[in-house]
Amino acid sequence: MTNKFSEYIVYVDESGDHGLNTIDPNYPIFVLVFCIFKKRDYVQTAVPLLQEFKLKHFGHDQVVLHETDIRRDRGSFSFLKSRELKADFLDELTGIIQGTPFTLISTVIKKEAYRQHHHELENPYHIALRFGLERIFYYLRQQPAVTHIVVEQRGKVEDDALELEFRRICAGNNHLRQALPFELVFADKKSNSAGLQVADLVARPIGLHILKPGQSNRAFEIISEKFYKNGQGDKIGYGLKCYP
Repeated sequence: MTNKFSEYIVYVDESGDHGLNTIDPNYPIFVLVFCIFKKRDYVQTAVPLLQEFKLKHFGHDQVVLHETDIRRDRGSFSFLKSRELKADFLDELTGIIQGTPFTLISTVIKKEAYRQHHHELENPYHIALRFGLERIFYYLRQQPAVTHIVVEQRGKVEDDALELEFRRICAGNNHLRQALPFELVFADKKSNSAGLQVADLVARPIGLHILKPGQSNRAFEIISEKFYKNGQGDKIGYGLKCYP
């Protein structure tokens, strides 16, 4: 019997906010990332690596790795106030990302440019979602079975709007004009999901690279190897889409 589920699973997270009314001049972009794991790699590599890392540094595996909390030495990460200790912690975490097999697709919305060049404004999250799902379909086109797309809950109103847009895109409101075999899964904000934590950790380095391409960004250098590429090895427009 053919398995009705694909051998892949996708975890989604964001960096920056998707609002267009007030744009942060220091971070005027919205980044949406899609981390595509083969389920076997996820179970055998991603989850054990993160659990081992947490047990080593915290003594238990219930800590949720949030990039913002780590960057600000907040909560469980308050012990990282020593520059040397933090550098070692981040180097080890970056090494785990490097050693975890997954394929990355990301959409970056340049909000100011989008607002200036479009009269009818669409939710940047929805734009980024459409671009991402189209590219996931290209990447998994040999997979007719259902692939689950896991996102973090944000609130009832936003979640309802996201689910509606997701269903529209998968029903054929996409560049391909065809149905996409995806199903949306909402995860609780407190979910200790390895996949969502990996997605959270890779989102901001992508945004910083777009904003300051000349600035040293070791995390992005590691992440860059994960991007979905075309047959010629190009990731721009494939694994990494900037709009407009």
